[in-house]
Amino acid sequence: MPSSPSSPSPPPLRIPRPLGTDAPATCEVPRFPPVRVRGGRYQLQRLVRHRRRAIAAGLAVTAAALVAAGPRATTAPHRTEQARKHPVTAPLRPRRHAAVDVVTAPVRIADAATVRLLRPGDRVDVIAAEDPSAGGTARVLARGVRVTGVPEPVEGGAESGALIVLSVPRATAARLVGASATARLAVTLC
Repeated sequence: MPSSPSSPSPPPLRIPRPLGTDAPATCEVPRFPPVRVRGGRYQLQRLVRHRRRAIAAGLAVTAAALVAAGPRATTAPHRTEQARKHPVTAPLRPRRHAAVDVVTAPVRIADAATVRLLRPGDRVDVIAAEDPSAGGTARVLARGVRVTGVPEPVEGGAESGALIVLSVPRATAARLVGASATARLAVTLC
């Protein structure tokens, strides 16, 4: 049977091309002379010539930064550390002249229960409370002194208080002994 002229013919088959053949051809980059910056060879000489100025400027900036970050002038050195929110600590090495003036002083505290709260190494304030009926007041005798020992209490000695051993300057030890004869001593933890 012959095909009729009015019948549609099947579409021609397309064969796929290999990859990369459908891209346009590449073009070459034309040759051009190298780009040269004027004065390039003199930059090193200029840098060597102005090196002293650069070093001086760097030192000035460093000095300004150190001054800005340095300690503030105050009346007491411990306030500087507190103002910067740094913890106030004791110096690592005690001063030689201060080590000679520090003595160990046993002190009787009126409240034995308070003494049971203390441990060696604690810092305390010692307060003398004189008899209010005689017109006495409370006064601080020593601030931030270190507890070096807490002896065991004696049986039945709770009425007379309890003993602690403090590391204090010699002058403060004399005040503590004098006040313990006329007033009741108490401690507060720092």
